[in-house]
Amino acid sequence: MQVWGITHRGAVRQQNQDAFATRVLGDGRVLALVCDGMGGARAGNVASAMAVERFMEEYLQGDRTLPDGERMQRAAARANREIFDRSLHDESCTGMGTTLVAALAGEREAIILNEGDSRAYHVNGEGIVLVTRDHSLVEDLVERGELTREQARSHPNKNLITRALGAEPELMADCFRQPLAPGDYLLLCSDGLSNVVEEQEMLYEVIHGGPPESCCGRLLEIAMGRGAPDNVTAVLIRR
Repeated sequence: MQVWGITHRGAVRQQNQDAFATRVLGDGRVLALVCDGMGGARAGNVASAMAVERFMEEYLQGDRTLPDGERMQRAAARANREIFDRSLHDESCTGMGTTLVAALAGEREAIILNEGDSRAYHVNGEGIVLVTRDHSLVEDLVERGELTREQARSHPNKNLITRALGAEPELMADCFRQPLAPGDYLLLCSDGLSNVVEEQEMLYEVIHGGPPESCCGRLLEIAMGRGAPDNVTAVLIRR
């Protein structure tokens, strides 16, 4: 298992409110997450950094007798609780929150959590599949048949999310199990990438664009070439 990642403030934003972390565990599995913060001039930075730190700390130091999925849920719940509490007691952080997409990738499958609109894709020679479901206004409209996928990409409210870490005192993030085979990839990203780079372009860069260690950088270059109006973060895991 191998993992690579990159984050950048983009071409417009003054700050980078995204954060990510990766870790190759002792048993060879990969733990990775991407968070996209929101709320105020600096609170988005605080929320995403807290989420990454607390999630990794809780998973790595928590009860190892629990099933992996439960350990990940506990890690996300701890991050959520501490972000929520900070937003209540620190005026500069009022209303802050963050998305989260996390993956624990092993030999046979990946366990994936998500809250918000940061995404996880499964990629191999047969194609690219979005594993997670966005918690967003436009996704709800698409599911109700009120918008097409193409309309959703350019909708003025495409960045309005309906769920985030720190928004409520209790959290139960969505959990997915994705089978993995040798040569498969997982791509985790913030909406700063998925809003400007098409899925077929992601597929090409992962499979055909060059060595995997430079893939995240190539995806960032595409986003920057299109104006990168938001922070951009990508993490690539290879089975």
